[in-house]
Amino acid sequence: MNSNDSTDPPLRDVAQSPEATARYLADVQRVLLDIGKSLETLSIETRLHLRKTHVEGDRWYHARLRAMPVEKALGNVLKNLNNLTDGLEKSAYKRHAHDEAVENTAQERKEKKLEKQRKKNPQPLQAAPNPPHQDAPSQNSRYGGPTSIYDLSDRESA
Repeated sequence: MNSNDSTDPPLRDVAQSPEATARYLADVQRVLLDIGKSLETLSIETRLHLRKTHVEGDRWYHARLRAMPVEKALGNVLKNLNNLTDGLEKSAYKRHAHDEAVENTAQERKEKKLEKQRKKNPQPLQAAPNPPHQDAPSQNSRYGGPTSIYDLSDRESA
């Protein structure tokens, strides 16, 4: 099947490549950051206008109180936009990490398979050059070694 078929969905080739995905998401992020700058300017200008709008009989804080819901709504839009641009960047990194994980999976599976085989069929131990003395306690014995850190202080080091 040809990858340039007219029946392919529009972003299929972008989705198949982590580099293309990163470029596309960076372009979208740039556009959103430009929109964010415009929204910040709009927010400041709206705030200035609304806080200057006084009605006869207002106290000094009434205009500010009327402006607060509008300011909060614009602030939420800016916050969501910032979260969106952060999410786009994170998505690009996750997409790249996914491809790395896919590439490493085959090697990891081979290593796990070899490790399983080693556990099922352990290599025979080589004979020790000097067999341990029969009257000396075994080093691997549960009861032959020190039982606490205080017992270690009584022992002489090698």
